[in-house]
Amino acid sequence: MCNTYEGSPAGPGSRRLGVLVLASLVPLAPGLSLAQSPADSYPAKPVTIIIPVTPGGSVDTESRLYGQKLSESMGKSFVLDYKPGAGTTLGAAHVAKAAPDGYTLLAVSTGFVIAPSFYKNLPYDPEKDIAPISQMTSRPTAMAATMSLPINTPAEYIAYTRANPGKLNLGTTGVGGSLHLAGLWLDSSSGGKVTYIHYKGTGSMMSDLIAGRVHVAPLTIPAALPHVRAGKLKIIGLSTGWRSPALPDAPTFAEQGATGYDYSGWLGFATTGGTHASIVNKLRA
Repeated sequence: MCNTYEGSPAGPGSRRLGVLVLASLVPLAPGLSLAQSPADSYPAKPVTIIIPVTPGGSVDTESRLYGQKLSESMGKSFVLDYKPGAGTTLGAAHVAKAAPDGYTLLAVSTGFVIAPSFYKNLPYDPEKDIAPISQMTSRPTAMAATMSLPINTPAEYIAYTRANPGKLNLGTTGVGGSLHLAGLWLDSSSGGKVTYIHYKGTGSMMSDLIAGRVHVAPLTIPAALPHVRAGKLKIIGLSTGWRSPALPDAPTFAEQGATGYDYSGWLGFATTGGTHASIVNKLRA
């Protein structure tokens, strides 16, 4: 490691001298070998998780659970901040414009990857301005119905929507959202027709669904579970090829003969584009 003149032997003494010289230079140039990673001191203050939908749905519920665990494991608070609207794009735009320091996270759901197909002029570049951290969960979508509706199976649902086009009200959490598309997919594949009632979030939709003003709604399992257990809602079928351990008695569409309707939702976390890779990797771990 010690520079020597050409032709001169680098003996033990010169090597020791070289080590001492390099060691003396380290405090002057820490970037040479002992540079600190930005992740070493992260997080030094509370971290905000932007929830791009209204409170009460699975994005809110699951993010809160992960935020609690992150707070416990990383020693700083991970707090939720709600910025709903425009198919999750308002929350995404807020994160895209935040400082790239890892202190602003985004709860990402299927709406994030759907948005570029529905909005021509997004106020952010989803590939450059948002840095993915990790997928957190993947789960079925449950087609839930009000208890008074005389429909209990996918076959009965399809038959009714064909015979009574537009008479069934289906609630969604916003135009172009994943639950809206789940309903559209089912209707387009079955030849039925419903009337779509759009809400800003699951919380506001749920009261109308339980009261019967909305007849059916695709819901995530965390959103449907407490109301099914309380006997306020029933499940027509699950949209994936497997049953949910949380609702083991709820059959899938495929089990009931309605094959080809396989749709799962998911949740992940992301942060501002340009955030140092060491911070992203620390959060991912």
